[in-house]
Amino acid sequence: MKITSGQKIKIGLFTFFGLLVLVLGIFFIGNQKNLFSSTFTLYGTFKNVNGLQVGNNVRFAGINIGVVQAINIVNDSSARVDIALSSDVKKFIKKDSKLSIGSDGLMGDKLIVIAPGGITTTQAVQNGDQLTSVNPIDIDKIVAKMTKVIDNAASLTGGLSDIVAKVNRGQGSIGKLLNNDDLSKNLNATVKQAQTTMKNVHATTTTLNTDLKAAQSNFLLKGFFNKKKRKAQQDSIKKAQEATQKQ
Repeated sequence: MKITSGQKIKIGLFTFFGLLVLVLGIFFIGNQKNLFSSTFTLYGTFKNVNGLQVGNNVRFAGINIGVVQAINIVNDSSARVDIALSSDVKKFIKKDSKLSIGSDGLMGDKLIVIAPGGITTTQAVQNGDQLTSVNPIDIDKIVAKMTKVIDNAASLTGGLSDIVAKVNRGQGSIGKLLNNDDLSKNLNATVKQAQTTMKNVHATTTTLNTDLKAAQSNFLLKGFFNKKKRKAQQDSIKKAQEATQKQ
């Protein structure tokens, strides 16, 4: 089959546009990843990288300024994260800036967030500097604790439901007290009897006080009470003299 000139032109144009799209795509991706601009590197160490991957964005003041260049395990308790940043932002990042792991939205990719510094120093970072890292919250531990709390709450709720059901059925002391009319009546009668007894005690006490005052005023018993009063006064004076002699 002979290829005509028109077909050759179409194939050439298709190839040209295909290469153009490829070049533009490479340029766009490279520009996003700072492949075609001057960069510098910083690093930090984390106990848990929390799903962070090489190539994820680095954000400062809400703007993407670089990418995660490498993630390497340092030891059994820490990992080193190297980031490549555009040289244009070097002057804005201070040596006391901090690195943390965040996410792009609620369910987005993980990324490195650089918190502004300048609190303890105004000196800008240099290529290869280490920044202080803020370890991410361990979501798995929080979920485990919340699950335990929910399980305990469920057990407690179930126990309370059983207790309320037994009370409603009249089981147990509280259930019988709340659901048995005879017990309630007996309790009311006991309370009324106790109130009556207390009234009688108060009346008796009042009567005794009155009789005692009357006895003190009686001329037959007045001498007895006066003698007892003088004896108490003498005892008080004697105790006071003994205390003075001891001093």
